Amino acid sequence: MSLRISNRDARRLWLSLQGLAPAPTGPADPLATIQKLGFVQLDSIQVLARAHHHILWSRNQNYREPMLDKLLAQDRTVFEHFTHDASVLPMETYPYWRAQFSRRKNRMDTKGWFKTALSKVDLDQIKGRIAAEGALSTEAFDTKIEGPKEMWSRPPHKQALDYMWYAGDLATCYRQNFKKFYNLPDRVIPDHIRAADMSAAVQQDWLCTEAVSRLGFATPGDIKRFWEAVDTADVKDWVASSNLIEVEVQTANRQWLPMLAPPDIADRIADTPAPTSRLRILNPFDPVIRDRDRLSRLFGMDYRIEIFVPAAKRIWGYYVYPLLEGDRFVGRLEAKADRKNGTLSVTRLWAENGVKWTEARTTKLDAELERMGRFIGARDILWSCDKAPEPAPVQ
Repeated sequence: MSLRISNRDARRLWLSLQGLAPAPTGPADPLATIQKLGFVQLDSIQVLARAHHHILWSRNQNYREPMLDKLLAQDRTVFEHFTHDASVLPMETYPYWRAQFSRRKNRMDTKGWFKTALSKVDLDQIKGRIAAEGALSTEAFDTKIEGPKEMWSRPPHKQALDYMWYAGDLATCYRQNFKKFYNLPDRVIPDHIRAADMSAAVQQDWLCTEAVSRLGFATPGDIKRFWEAVDTADVKDWVASSNLIEVEVQTANRQWLPMLAPPDIADRIADTPAPTSRLRILNPFDPVIRDRDRLSRLFGMDYRIEIFVPAAKRIWGYYVYPLLEGDRFVGRLEAKADRKNGTLSVTRLWAENGVKWTEARTTKLDAELERMGRFIGARDILWSCDKAPEPAPVQ
């Protein structure tokens, strides 16, 4: 009979592996956090703080935004590339990531619209300018979008820069106000890292092994989705030859799902501490939130971000923050910051179904908002809604 993992143990192990079990205090070490998580997603939207900064702050509230910029632009201890989305990864991951460069390039080469865009620019000329002039952003080039402008339209030179970045022929050198500056890889990636040569099989084994280590328990689909750098067939082949054991994981609705786990999973669970009871405001792109199916299975939270949903059709709001207390999601918050005027405004608050909102939770939320205010430079916390939360809307 396979090992059964209770829902409470599953939640606690997952939160611990994702750096959300201990209190987010002590000296900030964003590199160690990125290494623990495997990667941190980048996103340009800044409602309170951009996703990458918020994710790192959630795990250590002494983190400040320039710290990540230093890791990328000066220390060269992280690099940027594409997992399920644009992300920063530890530099030591780079040798295991080369197959992803080829994988992304092959996918782009099959897209007719990409070929059409690339036919309008000279890749060698763009790369030659970067070689001669140093790091350049898309603003250094001036090709124009032809035809109607749509949401995801990009001028040919931008598509060319992205193509070479996806393929590993260019690297992100640094960012200014989130604007990416491209450079040659040998000017960004340390020599000893670029010199490391790993076979495709070794890369695949490392990626799958590291995914399971960070997930704790997983389906083959979970393993694939973790990095989005290995194809489904390759994951299945790897699982078939691995030493993973079969387990059953209890969901939030008390069902038992078959999954896979490392042989020492029982010891890992036994060594997992209870999470801090602190209430945290998490980002919609936090790794614990990102895999919506896993979030629903483990926590019973149905979360969808609604930034691309017309305002009249939104159930919750444009940018809504899940609230984690201990090992349970207790509510959601809609808030926005005005950094120029130093304010953080709370516009709506909801309690999750079955959660009784106590005065103690209100006090915890006030404390977390104050901490967030210090992080983003907001002196004043303004409430334009009642502190007593609304019930969750019917979906």
